[in-house]
Amino acid sequence: MIYKDRKDAGKQLAEKLTHYRDKTDLIVLGLPRGGVTVAYEIARALNCPLDILIVRKIGFPGNPELAAGAVSETGTVVLNEDIVAAYGVSKAYLDRETARQKEEIARRITLYRGGKGVPHLAGKTVILVDDGVATGATAKAAISTLTQEKIAKLVVALPVASQEAEREIAPTVDEWVCLQTPAGFMAVGNYYYDFTQVEDEDVVAMLK
Repeated sequence: MIYKDRKDAGKQLAEKLTHYRDKTDLIVLGLPRGGVTVAYEIARALNCPLDILIVRKIGFPGNPELAAGAVSETGTVVLNEDIVAAYGVSKAYLDRETARQKEEIARRITLYRGGKGVPHLAGKTVILVDDGVATGATAKAAISTLTQEKIAKLVVALPVASQEAEREIAPTVDEWVCLQTPAGFMAVGNYYYDFTQVEDEDVVAMLK
């Protein structure tokens, strides 16, 4: 299954989440930037608030698309230990790249939320949304962050994920809603006809 675009994916995901419509103490969190477009459609369909959780990938040396790990806006760092060990990624590189991504997170917090931190989440049901998951490093960092926020329930909702990511992540959350986990998983963008990059101004507009 290939989605027309992120909006299409969000609308299809929302159909699997209708049991949450009009629930109080519910919030949808999108992972910027691509995940916010998917999350926007879900929040609109469920009639609930939309916000973001800012997590940045720590790219592999020479291949920034391959995640050596990820860091969240609360400072939580999750490393892909297998990749780090197999390729001998140095601690100095990881520290340097983590610091660089924290600078980008700070920029986005200012831009997207006017400098405000993570919204109050204690006691809420959180639906965490991205446009797809490959290695799962970003999702794991987001989940680690949310488990420290005393939330009532964590739902992860995705249009597509690798089977490896599903095996690792699904058992760690209260509800896993993923429309497809294809064998021979390729890049997330391969499952969209239109995978145009979402820009900062798009995220700001959707949050408004």
